[in-house]
Amino acid sequence: MKQRLFEFLKRKTSIDVIINSIGNLINVFFIALLALIVVRVMKPVEYGVLSVLLGLIYVVSNILDFGVSANIYSSVPNLIGKSRKQTFSFLKGNFIYQTSLSLFVLILLYIFFPFIDKNFLKIGGSQFVLFLSTFSIILLIWKNFIINVLLATKKILQVNIANILANLGITLILFILVFYNSVTVSSVIFVYVVLNPILFFLFLIPGKKDYFKELMQAKINKDDFKFKYSFTYFLSTQVFNLGSRMDLFLLSFYGLKVGVGLFGLSQKIILTILTTVVSVTQILSPDFARVKNKKQAFHMFKTSFVYLLIPTGIYLFLLITPNQVFSFMFTKEYAETALITKSLVIPYVLFTLTNIGTLFLLYSVRKPGYLFTSSMIYLIGMTLGCFFFIPKLVVYAPSYVASISIFLGMLIFIYATFKEYWKLPK
Repeated sequence: MKQRLFEFLKRKTSIDVIINSIGNLINVFFIALLALIVVRVMKPVEYGVLSVLLGLIYVVSNILDFGVSANIYSSVPNLIGKSRKQTFSFLKGNFIYQTSLSLFVLILLYIFFPFIDKNFLKIGGSQFVLFLSTFSIILLIWKNFIINVLLATKKILQVNIANILANLGITLILFILVFYNSVTVSSVIFVYVVLNPILFFLFLIPGKKDYFKELMQAKINKDDFKFKYSFTYFLSTQVFNLGSRMDLFLLSFYGLKVGVGLFGLSQKIILTILTTVVSVTQILSPDFARVKNKKQAFHMFKTSFVYLLIPTGIYLFLLITPNQVFSFMFTKEYAETALITKSLVIPYVLFTLTNIGTLFLLYSVRKPGYLFTSSMIYLIGMTLGCFFFIPKLVVYAPSYVASISIFLGMLIFIYATFKEYWKLPK
């Protein structure tokens, strides 16, 4: 048994997962530390405003992915060993495509942001905060693009070092803001989602002149966009991301300002652990892209299940964590956060396990249509469920609604995975 475990840990995939997981855990520590600092100097209402804005920023940045990340993971692993010139052409085309569309959407978002705030979010954000929030999105888009490229080309250690250094930098800056009593919604947004990507870029620049030169000289090939595949993936993932934030948005819609702050902190804890799921899927995505037959697919099913047990175990550990730990870390003012967080564990355990089917359907057989169907069910379930049950169950409604919605989507993944698996050659 020990020998098998040792052999398993020696695998290249295991080493990459360990490096990426450790890197993400270190970044989780920084994120938790930042949240701990912020909640100790902000009132629940003010933290609720910050949570809604950060939620909107991350949702929009994910929406503006436009399927490019799936295109990167499904194409770059196979391109990198064939033609360097073609690889840079692919990357340049996708970067310009994503940036151009994103800037157009962000200009419209900034114009209509006051209207959205007044009629839906109802947080009363200043014009400067709205501008800062909009501007930060393009930086997050560029950062995610670079991260996806580096992970798809197995530059695991490099991307994690840059991320850790960037988080260390913003943590030190936040301590300075606390010392000078300058922690506000706008200053936290600037540090979290403006300064962080800038520092990340700066730590990656040294020794990359040749890459920039090749990228600038590369010619764009329209076939690299794979529009149908990318657009379907874009719709499915962004519909899901929107659904995952509807609970927070609808809590804000019903005017539960303190509830938004408490739920926002709980969701922050849950989504922080979700980075462990992402750290696993980022490593496995290029391997799923190389699957050509049943034997390889079955091997990846077993491998991904084992690795996804790590975040599953972390989520389940929250259930046995004493409530006093939450009160100690976030003060008694956020005491109810413990119960809210534990109520969200089950739906996110289910979501973690659905990633096995997601990776296979998206990168092995390239059928993102199944993801779109599942995501629509999730969005409709979360929107209608939260709309009707939040007035009755308040901050505990999202956990019940999410569990049912994710389970229904899970059934689709199970059906589709078995169906497509049997179509593969032996």
